[in-house]
This record gives sequence, C-alpha cells and structure tokens, in this order.
Amino acid sequence: MSLPPTAHRNPGAPLDPAWFEQIAINTPAAEARAASLTARRSLKKAYQAAWLVNAIRCMDLTTLAGDDTEDRVARLCAKARRPLADHILAGLGLDQLTTGAVCVYPTMVGAAVRALAGSGIPVASVATGFPAGLMPLDLRLAEIRYALDQGADEIDIVITRAHVLQGNWAALYDEIAAMRDACGDAHMKAILATGDLKTLRNVYKASMVAMQAGADFIKTSTGKEGVNATLPVSLIMVRALREYGARTGVKVGFKPAGGMKTAKDALSWQILMNEEMGRDWLRPDLFRLGASSMLGDIERQLEHHVTGRYASSSRHALA
Repeated sequence: MSLPPTAHRNPGAPLDPAWFEQIAINTPAAEARAASLTARRSLKKAYQAAWLVNAIRCMDLTTLAGDDTEDRVARLCAKARRPLADHILAGLGLDQLTTGAVCVYPTMVGAAVRALAGSGIPVASVATGFPAGLMPLDLRLAEIRYALDQGADEIDIVITRAHVLQGNWAALYDEIAAMRDACGDAHMKAILATGDLKTLRNVYKASMVAMQAGADFIKTSTGKEGVNATLPVSLIMVRALREYGARTGVKVGFKPAGGMKTAKDALSWQILMNEEMGRDWLRPDLFRLGASSMLGDIERQLEHHVTGRYASSSRHALA
C-alpha cells in the first residue's frame, strides 16, 4: 500500500509534556475568536461556489450506522464518484469532481474498495473499538490490521478518553504510538472525541500528545458524542498543530467531524483553516470534513448558483 505523493507523514517526536503542560487557554477569548471568523468573512456568488466545491474535494463521505449494508456502501461510493448532478457540474465548468475519501466500518471496507476501484478515491476505516474505544489494546490493534487487510488506505483511530481525563500522558502516547505502528503505511487520523474531554486545555494537550505519537491528522469527534465538532474546539486543535509544526517542521492535518450538516458549516470550517493556517490547509492532504448529510445541502446551494432556483432536496441523490 502506498500513499499519494502529496500526502504528508508525521514521524512523531518523543513524548515531552513540557510542550503542553503549562498551556493556559482563555475560553471566552477562544469563543470570541471563533465567532468572529465567520462574522468577518462573507462569501458570495462565484466565490462561495468555489469554496463549496473545495469542501466536496476535502470531504470524507461517511456512513457509520448500525444497519450499514454493502448496498448502502456501494450507493455511498457512487455518490463519492459523482457528488454533483451532471447539469450542476456542467454549469460550474467542471469535468470531474470526487470527494476526498469514503469512510466506513472495517467490515464494509471490502465493499467500498470494490465500489471505488479505479476511481483513485481512498477508503478510510474507523477502527480501535470505534466509537468508545473501550476494548483491550491488542484487539484494537487487530482491528486496524483487519481493516488494512481488507484494503483500507486510511485509519481513523479513537483514543482512550480516561488517559486524558487522568492526565496519564505516557499511557496515551504509548497507545497511539502502538496504533501508529500497526497502521504501517496507512494514513492515521486520531479521533480525540473532544466532547468527552471536558476542557479546552485537555483538548490542546490531547492534540499535542497525539501528534508527538505520530498521528498524521487530528480529528475532533466520532460523531457519536453528545457534543461533536465546534469552532472553538477546532480553533484550539488548529493552534496545537500550528505549534507542533513550528517545533518540528511537520505539517499535520485536521479533520472536524460530527454535527456538521449544512453548506454554511462547510464554509465556516474552511474559513477557520484559511485564517489560522493559510491556503495550504485547504487541500485534502491536510484537511478533511467528516460528513454524511452535508453534501446534500452543498449540492442544493450549488444548483441555486447554477440555475438561480432552489430545488427540493428530494431531487438530489442521497449518499
């Protein structure tokens, strides 16, 4: 298995709590900064359409339901191959557009690989006891290896939240490093489940430990927590990966996931990345949007841009 030449890899670093133990976060200031990002930037007409197209390019189109079937996954993959109706693509002047990846459970990886054959779209798989991660480590590592054997290109792992809540950074580091080793050449995204971490300081610390342990991406949420991706949490994670990059020279990617349903959400998180990290982080090798229903609203907004009319959502093929 090999990665695209544009993919960034994180070799990791020795665990060093001095990088994060003394971090102080002003929560009201973080919330105000996050709120100001979208208030100060208004994207209209062709500019908005271009940003929405880019959101599709950076999207991990996802199904993680208990009643997933191979047919549902095949339908999802067909949508990933052709995320917009032909008349919308033509109206935008595009010949081809695909999503950044398709994300499924390990048992659905084989079906996704078959459905995406020849498309160049990576298959991502959650693993390590998703979503809670409360399984013995050897079983979690075995699940990674199973997903890879089925053909997964990327692995989204979940951390043990208790390690963060107890400040057991060595245990968290060792766990993630073992998962990184099990992933081999596959890209690894570390899901922090930020809604379970209680404070923004914990979010920053968990982000830094995950990157020191070798995570290629840090990801907000499983989508199954009570609170998933929020802009203030994302801001803190992005500031952590910026600091990690300043210390190591390594670019680590970011993936918000969970609770994002609208085209406006897609714009908001791209604005965050552009304002805090610059244009380099508006590419799928460094930025992904974990979404299942967001694509429908993006397609509806792009049809309005092309035709001047809003179509009923029933007109657009469901992923």
